[in-house]
Amino acid sequence: MKPELSDQLREFGYQGRVVSIQRLRELKQEIETRLSDGSLDKTFSDENLSGFDFGLPEKMPDARSLIVVAVKQPQVRFTFTWNDARIQFMVPPTYVRAPGTDIQIENTLNELLDPAGYRVTQARLPKKLLAVRSGLAEYGKNNITYVSGLGSFHRLAAFYSDLPCDEDVWQETKMMARCETCSACLNNCPTGAIPSDRFLLRAERCIVFHNEHPNEIPFPSWMDPSWHNCIVGCMLCQIPCPEDRVCLDWIEDSAEFSAEETQLLIEGRPIGEFPPEMTEKLNESDLVYLLELFPRNLKVLLEKPESS
Repeated sequence: MKPELSDQLREFGYQGRVVSIQRLRELKQEIETRLSDGSLDKTFSDENLSGFDFGLPEKMPDARSLIVVAVKQPQVRFTFTWNDARIQFMVPPTYVRAPGTDIQIENTLNELLDPAGYRVTQARLPKKLLAVRSGLAEYGKNNITYVSGLGSFHRLAAFYSDLPCDEDVWQETKMMARCETCSACLNNCPTGAIPSDRFLLRAERCIVFHNEHPNEIPFPSWMDPSWHNCIVGCMLCQIPCPEDRVCLDWIEDSAEFSAEETQLLIEGRPIGEFPPEMTEKLNESDLVYLLELFPRNLKVLLEKPESS
């Protein structure tokens, strides 16, 4: 069933792996080890790792396997009018249509497994770690996952399933061999988040960690405004990566915001105060869940010298 499922997923443009439910324990242990040995910043771990749930879901107490899936995702480009100029900024892969993509993958898996009497339900697990340990992906030096044919331009989704899995592939956490002789991402990271003396990212130095915070939390004083490059997230370590050369032109153009709409986003107005056309635009672009990030993130981008 597993090879057949893998082939069927490819027909939908997905790549996937199935591992035994027994791997839950190892995933949990690896995360706990990183927390206890101090290799992860406490603030980062409290905000980003506390949402994992390693228990069997109520919807599927008889789960027998874990399924992790990667789907191709492009950068999405948005246009804003500011000081009479049209200025474009990117949102990296994984952010736009995130919940919808996960639901779409879940529905596809259930359709594929239903004839055999099996099903899936979404899992709140460390997806990057699961993807790497299962052999679906490899870590880059920047701790981002890379999938064959997709580079880092993908979204990962994880699921519990009652599909039996008596044999699986479970490999050690490792970095791509190519990274051993390449420092492109390290050299292009202005914050020092990618170290040369250890594998784990210094997440507390990563631009992504800081620009995923809401408006009321200021950027740290050491962060130069010129380093910001995306509405949310960061592409500085992916753009120079040799593994992503074939992916850099995967760009989808999305909504354009007028000067008045751009001003409303910077002011952080509640969505109820937006004109109906603007609300529709935000919903269609799947940006509503990012609204609390716009005031400071968009403002710092627009105020960069090259944007004025």
